Amino acid sequence: MRRARACGRIAIPPAPGNPHVTDRLAALYPQHLATVVARAERALARGGFDHLLVAAGTELYAFLDDNHYPFRTNPHFKAWVPLVAHPHSWIAFTPGRRPVLCYHQPADYWHLPPAPPAGYWVEHFDLRVIGAPAEARAHLPSDLSRAAIIGEPGAALDGVVPSNPPKVLASLHLARTRKTPYEVECLRMASLHAARAHRAAAAAFRERRSEHEIHRAYCEAAGQGEIELPYGNIVALNEHGATLHYQHQDRTAPAEHRSLLIDAGAQVHGYAADITRTYGDGGAEFTELLHAVNAVQMALVAKVRAGQDYPALHVEAHHALAGVLSAHGIVRMAPESIVESGLSRAFFPHGLGHYLGLQVHDVAGFQRDEDGGTIERPPGHPYLRLTRVLEEGNVLTIEPGLYFIDLLLAPLREGAHARAVDWAKVGRLAPYGGIRIEDDVVVGAGEPENLTRDAFRALAA
Repeated sequence: MRRARACGRIAIPPAPGNPHVTDRLAALYPQHLATVVARAERALARGGFDHLLVAAGTELYAFLDDNHYPFRTNPHFKAWVPLVAHPHSWIAFTPGRRPVLCYHQPADYWHLPPAPPAGYWVEHFDLRVIGAPAEARAHLPSDLSRAAIIGEPGAALDGVVPSNPPKVLASLHLARTRKTPYEVECLRMASLHAARAHRAAAAAFRERRSEHEIHRAYCEAAGQGEIELPYGNIVALNEHGATLHYQHQDRTAPAEHRSLLIDAGAQVHGYAADITRTYGDGGAEFTELLHAVNAVQMALVAKVRAGQDYPALHVEAHHALAGVLSAHGIVRMAPESIVESGLSRAFFPHGLGHYLGLQVHDVAGFQRDEDGGTIERPPGHPYLRLTRVLEEGNVLTIEPGLYFIDLLLAPLREGAHARAVDWAKVGRLAPYGGIRIEDDVVVGAGEPENLTRDAFRALAA
C-alpha cells in the first residue's frame, strides 16, 4: 500500500477509508470526547437537568409504503460517536459517569445489521448492545423527570419522549460552532474526498459527458454513494448554472458544453465538505469573468479571522462583485452605486456562506448567545445564513457568485437603471448560467486554513 504523502497541513490518503486516517483520528478523539462531555455538563447545568439522552433517530417511511427514506442521524448523536447508519441507538450521559451507548444491532435477515461495535471510540463508552428498539429503555435512567431528551418525535420509546429543551439546545448549538481538532481533521479528510471527486467531475466535463454521467464520475471518485453524500449533488451544465440549487441531472449530453457549475461534497464520520467549482469552455468573456470571481473569493477568504463580522464580510462581497460587474462592462455604474441601487443583488442573490460541520448548513448561524436569541440579517439580504462575529475554531464556507437569472434580470429591463446594463453582453454570458466558487475555511488565531484549496493542492502534488 502506498504511504500517505505529506503536503502542507494535509496528508493524502491513497483512497477513501485509508488506515492512516483512522490513526490520526484515534489520537484526537479522546480530547474531542472530553470536550463533548464538558459541553454536555454545562448545557445540563444551564437547563437544570441531571441526565442527557440523545437518540440517533429512526427510519422514516414513505406514505402507504414499506420503503423508508435515506436515514439521517441526529447530529447531536454523531457529535459523540462516529456512527451515521445506526437508527434506534441512544447515548445516555449523566455527569460523573461513563457515557452509555445503546448500540442497536438487530437479528435481521432482510437487511444487513450493523457490524459489532469496533474502532477507536469503543473503549470510551459503556456499551449495551440491543436487538430491538424497545430494549434501550432498560439501559436509560429509571427516573426521567430531570432528563433532557434530544431527538426527533419518532424516536420516542415507552415513557421516553424527546423534549429538546431550548436552553440545553442553545448551549450545545453555540458550543458546536467551535470545532475540536478531531472535528477539523474529519473535515480535512472530507475535503480531500470531495476535491478528488471534483477533479473527476471536471475531467468528465472536458470529455463532454452528461450531467448524470458527471455525477456518477463524482461519486465513483469520492468513494461515496448518493445516500452517503452530505447533500444532493448540484451538477449544472450551461444555463442550468443559473438555478442556484439545480436539482436535476440530464442523462443526455447537451450539444455544447459551455460551462459546468458543480456544488458537491463528501462526508467523513458525519462531517461534511461543501465545495463548489465552475468551469468554462475557454471562451474569453466567460473565462475572464470566472477568473475575476475567483480572485474576489480568495480575497474574501483571506479576511476570515477571529473577530470578523460575517454580515460585514457579506456586504464587502457585494462591493467586490459590483467592482467585477463594473470593470467588465456588465453594469455601467460605479461599484458603490451598483450596491446602493440594489443591482448587485440581481447578480449575487444569495448569502456569502454558512457554518459547516455535522450539518452542511450547521446550527447557530443566527444565534445571539448561549441563551439563544437571534442576530437579524442586515436589511436587503434575506438569504444570508450566518450573522455572527467569527471566532477561533469556526468552520464556514465562503461562496460568492455571479449569475444570469432571467427571473431576477427581467425587472431590471423595465427598471430605472435598465440603460446601465449592457444587455448584449448579458445575452452573451447568459448561456453560461453563472459562476460560484466555494471553499471550506477554518478560523484560526491568525491566517485562516483553507481546507478546500489545501486539498486540491495536495492532490495535484
